[in-house]
Amino acid sequence: MEYKVEELSPVERKVVVSVPVEEVDAAIQATVAVYRTTVDIKGFRKGKVPSQMVESRFRQQIAEEATTDLVNVHLNEIMGELGVQPMSRLDVDAGQLARGEAFSYSVKFEVAPTFDVPEYMGLEVEQEKPEVDPAEVDAVVERIRENLAEARTVTEDRTAQDGDIVVLDFSAWQDGKAVDEIKANGFQLVLGEKQSLPEFEAIVKKLKPGENGEDDITFPEDFINRDFAGRTVTLRVKLHEIKAKVLPEIDDAFAKKAGGFKDVAMMREAIENSYMESRRNLVRSDAQKKLVDQLLAQVDFPLPPMVVEEHVAQLLADFKHRVESQGRRMEALGKTAQELRDEFRPKAEEMVRTQMLLLAVAAKEGMAVGNEEVDRHLLQEAIRTKQDPETVRRYYEENNLMFALKDRLLADKAVDKIYASAKVIEVAPKAKAEGGEEAPAKPARKAPAKKAAKDAAEEGAPAAKPAAKAKKDGAEKKAPAKKAAKPAKADE
Repeated sequence: MEYKVEELSPVERKVVVSVPVEEVDAAIQATVAVYRTTVDIKGFRKGKVPSQMVESRFRQQIAEEATTDLVNVHLNEIMGELGVQPMSRLDVDAGQLARGEAFSYSVKFEVAPTFDVPEYMGLEVEQEKPEVDPAEVDAVVERIRENLAEARTVTEDRTAQDGDIVVLDFSAWQDGKAVDEIKANGFQLVLGEKQSLPEFEAIVKKLKPGENGEDDITFPEDFINRDFAGRTVTLRVKLHEIKAKVLPEIDDAFAKKAGGFKDVAMMREAIENSYMESRRNLVRSDAQKKLVDQLLAQVDFPLPPMVVEEHVAQLLADFKHRVESQGRRMEALGKTAQELRDEFRPKAEEMVRTQMLLLAVAAKEGMAVGNEEVDRHLLQEAIRTKQDPETVRRYYEENNLMFALKDRLLADKAVDKIYASAKVIEVAPKAKAEGGEEAPAKPARKAPAKKAAKDAAEEGAPAAKPAAKAKKDGAEKKAPAKKAAKPAKADE
């Protein structure tokens, strides 16, 4: 085997490989030998089938496997000799091996750019002092109360209102015919939480228990179910029951129910500690980004195009998931896929620039990522996503993501090295912008916490259950939900 390397650009390489006839025939014969041990042909014992018969019977499969095996062996050898680490997936342009014929193929890939790494040790950076506002702890406690609230039937003579849990039947009609996809019996809904169409809740709020109501509603043009987007139907509702949330008192019994805490003081301390830990991580990450930005301002280098495209694709996929989780369709945004890709490109390029810089630092420091570190990360990801570790590993391997994972772990090591050597100047925290995001807080307690407390503290708000559906007596029907989520039942 001989090969020639072409430099298409500072970050793109093409390797042209020439394979002599002798090596081609040997590769095919090796695959035939493997087939002989496994194929079952009538009249012959396994492993005793003549090679010519095996090759004749399975010619196409043998050619494909022999080609793949030979190319993989070559590429491992070539990359090792060149001492390069492809940054993108390998783009192989190859036909198939054929006996008695020389073979050639090419492979394109991208490599990290080369540039002079600026001095990254001993930099100066400002870092906000982590603080926790008692009001934030109060807010978490109130969310836990909401999640642990009991639902009691309202006995007074009144209509339903925001905050109530209502039990109702509903059905949709169009042109005098029932729309089977939109109906449910015994459906429970929390009013005022924007998880159903406002027009639907408006009908419910006019009713008292035992009363019926109806009105026409039009589904939004961006409704996730295209069959109903822009469609007008008549909704008929019968209200059976109104329940009101009764919040528990904030006492020691509440603290124990919330997460196994001895008393309220211990619960609040756990929440505050979790907030503080989150803030420390947040201000540390912010300081690390400032350090990296300082270094990026001193360098300029080309970016591997395919790597950028991979990041754009991932950002677009994440965005699509967020949009559809809100019950909306991408098409309703009024933008083409290319327009969205163009919007995400600057962020993708920033991510790749950061990665290239940190990998250069890691290389200069002689850093490496061992198999144990990869295994530990995959295990942590499996625990976080509640999947089998082997399933996670297989996904990374089958999608050629192991190199990317190692690069990410290397980049983490590099930024930790830069931060550890930095002169960190602690400054007062900036005033929190109105409506700004709140750091997640999770009571740090070894005892098993109740789900309501965990959800409120970990997510920052009561979580809705997935799927806009109602179940009762084995029936499952769709509800006219605004989002693709059904509000959690208060009495669960």
